[in-house]
Amino acid sequence: MHEDGSDGAHGAVGRMTPSGADQEFLALERELTVLLRRARANQGEMAREVHPDLESSAYGLLIRLDELGGQRATELAGYIGVGKATMSRQLRALEDLGLIAREPDPADGRAWLVTLTEEGRRRVGTVREARRARYVRQLAHWDRREVAELARLLHELNGVMAK
Repeated sequence: MHEDGSDGAHGAVGRMTPSGADQEFLALERELTVLLRRARANQGEMAREVHPDLESSAYGLLIRLDELGGQRATELAGYIGVGKATMSRQLRALEDLGLIAREPDPADGRAWLVTLTEEGRRRVGTVREARRARYVRQLAHWDRREVAELARLLHELNGVMAK
């Protein structure tokens, strides 16, 4: 049973509502709204697991650094979609918590790279592993091909939405 009380069946494909909206796109909007609300709540929980004083919005920065290594602040700001001032404030807070460090960019001595500290890498790794284990438990009844297909479709959706 879906949290809105329905069984998840959304009617015939291509059916229009009285307002002229396609049922499929209304269902997509509804499910994305639920997913995004849950993702925001989970992000806050994961941020607090990394460090009790970590802002929810900074968690994504740590994940990006964990996956790609050193990044310039301007690259991080562009990826997250915030301005320089906001990024500087978030990076200062992460630095104060001992989760990141700044080091000179070997490609350009005038620029700085932001990297995870060993403590930051350890904490982020622990939280990410716990999250993956939770996904494995929650989706244990799914076929691995279904999990792979969901990941592929979400990747495709993220690509379209980034444009």
